[in-house]
Amino acid sequence: MTDIKNAMKSKDSGTLLTLRTLHADIKNVGINQKKEITDEDVASVIAKGIKQRLDSIEQFKKANRQDLVEKEQRQIDIYKKYQPAQLERAEIEELSDRVIAETGAESKKDMGKVMKSIMPAIKGRADGKLVNEIVNSKLA
Repeated sequence: MTDIKNAMKSKDSGTLLTLRTLHADIKNVGINQKKEITDEDVASVIAKGIKQRLDSIEQFKKANRQDLVEKEQRQIDIYKKYQPAQLERAEIEELSDRVIAETGAESKKDMGKVMKSIMPAIKGRADGKLVNEIVNSKLA
């Protein structure tokens, strides 16, 4: 809320809109789930927002709309300020090795079992696509 007030005072409409959107999305989670909002919920909303904007960037690049690509990238940069520290690739690989050993996974058939176990441990701290790629390569 402090950052929203600062953006209003500095008349930074781009930042203000992004922060208000993020704040509204977080509040909607609490309203829709009829519960107190946790840090996990906030991290999930931020990760979802970043993912949506990355998808938009891909579409805008295909349409040669560099102005919109830059706008979405600025929003991602703002969202990342509020995102929990992200796991490094080596940390994800170490965790996936441990989960593969715990679950006894041996092939790609066991991919679902591994992902089901690993995702709650890293929720909001790593991109699911990257985790999937790492686990897939280890089970190959």
